Amino acid sequence: MKSLTLTDFLSSPQTDTFIESAQPFFKLMMQYQCAMLEIQTKFQVLNTEMSLDRDHKSIESITCRLKQPKSIIDKLKRRNIEINLKNIETELHDVAGIRVICSFPDDIYKLAEKICSQDDVTLIEKKDYISSPKPNDYRSLHLILEIPVFFANETKRIKVEVQLRTIAMDFWASIEHKVRYKKENIVPQYILDDLRQCADRIYEMDLHMQKISHQIEQYNLDKKI
Repeated sequence: MKSLTLTDFLSSPQTDTFIESAQPFFKLMMQYQCAMLEIQTKFQVLNTEMSLDRDHKSIESITCRLKQPKSIIDKLKRRNIEINLKNIETELHDVAGIRVICSFPDDIYKLAEKICSQDDVTLIEKKDYISSPKPNDYRSLHLILEIPVFFANETKRIKVEVQLRTIAMDFWASIEHKVRYKKENIVPQYILDDLRQCADRIYEMDLHMQKISHQIEQYNLDKKI
């Protein structure tokens, strides 16, 4: 049987029906995309404002991502939840995700405090994996935030997951993921122990660099007196 090419599909009468049925999902993803942009802008504004009082910007980079359809479906299946748009919105909090990479640990907490105190932001959930790391020593501050997004014909409150971590924490998480989650990769315990030790040393370095930064700021202040 001849396989269906993309050209065949686009010219098929069934294509319009498929696109029409998928339109509500595309609209929902668009709404999540807009919510991410709202949160991203809030962090950018905070970063600009906070840098006026400090010698450095608190944020090194911000990245956004939308969960892929397959990942959404797989997560609902794992949790034995019926697959529909309503359940995507009510049961999943990480469809839209933002990762904020900060200079130092105290930048993370300052930013989290500032954004959660804004009138239009509702904190749904907070998980502090910095003060209480995961068993593998993963460190990051996770927030589930809900904000109103104003569309042409409606205002909708949408949840966005925010992960805040330092450059060093992000480096460790990226390498750890590559080491542990390759297909059919079995990692022996002694390597997992080494990874945890690396995470501890990286966090100690974070705190040490933060201390040095504070010392430099204080030194410059003392010079001005």
